[in-house]
Amino acid sequence: MTLLLMAAGSGSRYGKLKQFDDLGPNEEFLMEFGIFDALKYGFTHIVAVTKKDNVDFLQKHLSERLPKDIKLDVLAQEITDVPPGTSYTSERKKPWGTAHAVWTARNVIKGSFAVINADDFYGELAFKNAAKIMASETNADKFGLISYTLKDTLSTYGSVSRGVCQIKDNVLTVVEERLKLKEENNKIIDLDSGIEFTGNEEVSMNFWICGTSIFDYIGRSFTEFLKDENKISSSEIYLPFVIQEMITEKGITVPVLNSESNWFGVTYADDKAMAVSKLAEMTKNGDYPLNLWTKH
Repeated sequence: MTLLLMAAGSGSRYGKLKQFDDLGPNEEFLMEFGIFDALKYGFTHIVAVTKKDNVDFLQKHLSERLPKDIKLDVLAQEITDVPPGTSYTSERKKPWGTAHAVWTARNVIKGSFAVINADDFYGELAFKNAAKIMASETNADKFGLISYTLKDTLSTYGSVSRGVCQIKDNVLTVVEERLKLKEENNKIIDLDSGIEFTGNEEVSMNFWICGTSIFDYIGRSFTEFLKDENKISSSEIYLPFVIQEMITEKGITVPVLNSESNWFGVTYADDKAMAVSKLAEMTKNGDYPLNLWTKH
């Protein structure tokens, strides 16, 4: 099984490249805890998508730590990587978005795979449930979602973006990206739309299971995206949007399992102290060894 980590973010609100911040008790990156958990449940191929300038660094960092029988690919998400026959003329500095990050791995992934953000902590049972979806689905081109409860995914330091889900019979029907969710006066509100949420909604934290058919679909969506000059300068192609389109247009089935784990992430600089404290506590409690990558 393959795990794809999206590690190309700029960390504009965090103030630095948060995916490479030493948050663990032994100076581990947050992504290392996700990889450690994934390996427990049968994942044998790690794909990391990052900025071109960071490829060599991350390749060396992970290859020195991962067991030798684990396949590792570290890829560059580049703005110039566009579908054949397409082009763009507007100036563009930031990456094309999470769907493009997944598309970057199209040549190294051969079967269904799991996707996570490199700067989020998902919890061990989330990977157990992802492996369960990947093993149980009879369709070779598997899709799925590991969900979290909205109220457990907020930051006290500012608004957050979440994919709010509608689920029927444990299958995802709709995921709507809400870009400015914030708790104010004991209410959770999307600052863009004014819509209020209870906090008990299931949300996507970008822990998806994807089939390889998503690569062709992203390629076609990206081609259409590049025809719109208004989008090229700053808009992004979001992975949840693509999966929603595939549900609507292609009729894919996306089973949902709750993570059964506590999520935390580092959206803002002030989130760092919390993350360091939680990782230290879990290590002290024996959930993780002090050295994740002790050689046996």
